[in-house]
Amino acid sequence: MNRNPITPYILIMLIGIVAVFFISMKGLGDKHDLAVERGDIEEDVTTAEFDPEVQSKSCISCHGDNLEGGMGPALVGTDLEVDEIADVIINGKGSSMPAGLVPTEHVTEFAEWLKSLE
Repeated sequence: MNRNPITPYILIMLIGIVAVFFISMKGLGDKHDLAVERGDIEEDVTTAEFDPEVQSKSCISCHGDNLEGGMGPALVGTDLEVDEIADVIINGKGSSMPAGLVPTEHVTEFAEWLKSLE
């Protein structure tokens, strides 16, 4: 009986693809814990006491280091009212401002903090 010489290579390839898939899923599940370990984020804002300054670190990439504008508009000295700021945080704005960056239970507190910046 002749055996196909490619069969072992195909089996090894399939096992490798399945292994990569499962290892990737494990890595995605540990992403938050690894970021906390590296110091990229300080703590989980949803389970810890809410700190607007810690939460604002997610805004820096678009709104600048001091939230004075960058790719996104300046958040310091904004003309928007607190309820308008909260609406943008909850629903996002266009394709450039994603929704839900702040936990919903802290949106008003964060909007008030942003409004207080000068």
